[in-house]
Amino acid sequence: MNLANCPRCGKLFMANIRDICQNCIKDIEHQYELCVQYLREERRATIQELSDATEVSIKQITRFIREGRISVLDAPNLMYPCEVCGTLIREGHMCDSCRTRLTKELTESIKGKENKEFSTRETGEVTYRAIDKFHK
Repeated sequence: MNLANCPRCGKLFMANIRDICQNCIKDIEHQYELCVQYLREERRATIQELSDATEVSIKQITRFIREGRISVLDAPNLMYPCEVCGTLIREGHMCDSCRTRLTKELTESIKGKENKEFSTRETGEVTYRAIDKFHK
């Protein structure tokens, strides 16, 4: 018997697949049903309107979308915030500008390491490094 504290409500429960207690699972399922029912009636609702009408947090609605339980294809105005900057997006975890910036920074970091052919020691001496291009 594996006991744990529910991270959502703090109650002691017998650990299960979802790592939250049965009461919280029921509450989340109720929130999901409220969201789905509202979206059936108001297809053009935004995430803020959905949250206000159902009293379900934007964070929980975003979780439903990312889990694939709520489809943004059926709701043309339903967008959720980028994890980096908060800009509203319809797919993925980051907006295009954050994704581009991250890719650029990673590329520059990799190029910076590869292009270091020499380094200067504190004494002013220059040392050269040989890079084995066949060994990756």
